[in-house]
Amino acid sequence: MHRNDTHRKSIGYIVWIFGFIGAHRFYYGKPLSGTLYFFTFGLLGIGWIIDFFLIPSMDAEADFRYCAGDIDYSLTFIFLTFLGLFGVHRMYMGKWVSGIIYLVTGGLFGLGLLYDFWTLNDQVSIENRRMA
Repeated sequence: MHRNDTHRKSIGYIVWIFGFIGAHRFYYGKPLSGTLYFFTFGLLGIGWIIDFFLIPSMDAEADFRYCAGDIDYSLTFIFLTFLGLFGVHRMYMGKWVSGIIYLVTGGLFGLGLLYDFWTLNDQVSIENRRMA
């Protein structure tokens, strides 16, 4: 894998399946449109279908915008999506204190999860720059 390849098209297409709730848009660092898709079911399905063809450009934009490093964006997003209530994604990034707080509070009662969906790409990029 090329060092600047921060996101994977394959993961983008997998989470696109849940794109009617904005999953692929959150993955590629587009929280505003991700939230819009969440509340409108992918712009009534029309935006969701169009995005199938836009994933390559969203992937290239994310690869350009975010910093590659030891923390894998795709793995962190998968941890957040499926184990976020337990703080696994935060522990993976080395944020052990907040990870344990998430574990005890159910992701800060879900509000922390929402925050992390909005900011995960930036959090990973900051950690990757810090470790470089």
